[in-house]
Amino acid sequence: MNKTFKKNIGLLHLWLGLASGLIVFIVALTGSILVFEDEIDEFVNPEFYKVSEIGAKKIPTDVLIRDIELKYALKKINRVYAYNDPERTMIVTGKDSDKKNQIFSVDPYTGKTLGQIPERSRFFSVVLDIHRHLVLGDIGAFITGCSCLIFVFMLISGMILWWPKKVKNLKQRLTVKWNASFKRVNWDFHSVFGFYSFLVLLIISLTGLTWSFKWFESGIYLLADGTTKKPSAKVENPTKVDPKVDKTYFYQNIFSKTDSVFPYKGDTQIRIPSDTINSITVIKLNLEESIPNISSTAYFDKYTGKILEARPYEKLSRGDKIRRLIYPIHTGSIYGYPTKILAFLVCLFAVTLPVTGLLIWLGRKKSKK
Repeated sequence: MNKTFKKNIGLLHLWLGLASGLIVFIVALTGSILVFEDEIDEFVNPEFYKVSEIGAKKIPTDVLIRDIELKYALKKINRVYAYNDPERTMIVTGKDSDKKNQIFSVDPYTGKTLGQIPERSRFFSVVLDIHRHLVLGDIGAFITGCSCLIFVFMLISGMILWWPKKVKNLKQRLTVKWNASFKRVNWDFHSVFGFYSFLVLLIISLTGLTWSFKWFESGIYLLADGTTKKPSAKVENPTKVDPKVDKTYFYQNIFSKTDSVFPYKGDTQIRIPSDTINSITVIKLNLEESIPNISSTAYFDKYTGKILEARPYEKLSRGDKIRRLIYPIHTGSIYGYPTKILAFLVCLFAVTLPVTGLLIWLGRKKSKK
């Protein structure tokens, strides 16, 4: 390899690493925490997610929602989550009188509210906000996105710098000399484990760009479908004025109709639009599939409850199917606990990269003096 080229790559690797190191540290640390978000949250707050006793029959969803609206003076219900697992509570989110989102856990057998928490103060909501936006909104998303792009370059350039000049030096590049000086161990740790985690970190970084840049998401659809225009995730509501029909079991009927259209076992989520234009969106996750995030969608009239359109997963475009896989690939949940543990370990290692890289730079500066 050309020495000048490798030297220039080394300089870029150094200075871009120093520039983005703090952001990489934060994003990697929060990412490692989010890998086991569901497991940690359910372990710490079991009463929020599990009922104390499975009853003979569940109370109609509309009765549960009306009780929450009256008890907590909610102005608007946003989402309703119903789970296939009989031990799971029903989750309802809505806006209070201060227009702040609240999350409620309800026992579907007794109707008792088991827990309430403001969405913004939920621990994992804060961690996710830091991970994606640094609590800085769109500006933070742009910063994390640029840092993610830099990190992709750092991984590729790191691989170039790691590559041995001769095959006989390969063994040295694949092992850490633990009995050497701290300076050597630090360098080995940075480069050797950087090599072993290269592919997984590259996949996590590239998939993470989907949430930072629209052009990256559009590129996925362009490669998969031949067009950057993705199908709309919303359907306009045909009924413009509420006809005041009987809504005693409005949401319960929507759940029933969804189950008849998509008869597989799954968790169902009702999304109620905040505007007056779009219809209700219902997403049913298919738990019979071995890969997560395989779901179908149905749309319902927000006033009459009539089904407007059904979009089974099988009829989605190739781009949509790939987009659905981005999240489980990024979080490591694609193949369950084995890939989750792998994602967790490489994210923890990524936390150390800015630190060990900084120590390498400081060691070289000291040597030059």
